[in-house]
Amino acid sequence: MKITDALLGEHAVIYPGLDRIAEASFATAEEMRAAAAILAAGLASHARIEDELLFVPLEEQIGGEMGPLAVMRLEHDEIEGVLERLQEVEGPTEGRTIATRLAQLARDHFAKEEQVLYPMAENVLDAGELERLGAEWASRRLP
Repeated sequence: MKITDALLGEHAVIYPGLDRIAEASFATAEEMRAAAAILAAGLASHARIEDELLFVPLEEQIGGEMGPLAVMRLEHDEIEGVLERLQEVEGPTEGRTIATRLAQLARDHFAKEEQVLYPMAENVLDAGELERLGAEWASRRLP
């Protein structure tokens, strides 16, 4: 499996968590923080694998100081910051505002990856490299 297919599959798993945290009615800030912690674990793991397995070989081909990879990394940091803010909410109203922001940021970020970054990776990296990276993804995901 290509790394890009694996990462797309992870997006499909994360989207329902984004929907839940943005749309659910949490009675307390504690409930919101618990839901955010679960989502944060998935998003952080996804971003880390992307950074290590996809971004590094792409940087070797296109550079990383500017352009799409720099934007992707900045957005990973921004999403992480919003997740941290969700862990500190004091009430459900505040949590809802931050959760809505998180869902929009992550969806916009995923759209850029799906429409720009992953197709670019498939054009820049050869099929064997994409498959090798997919195998590395699997080895990190499977026990």
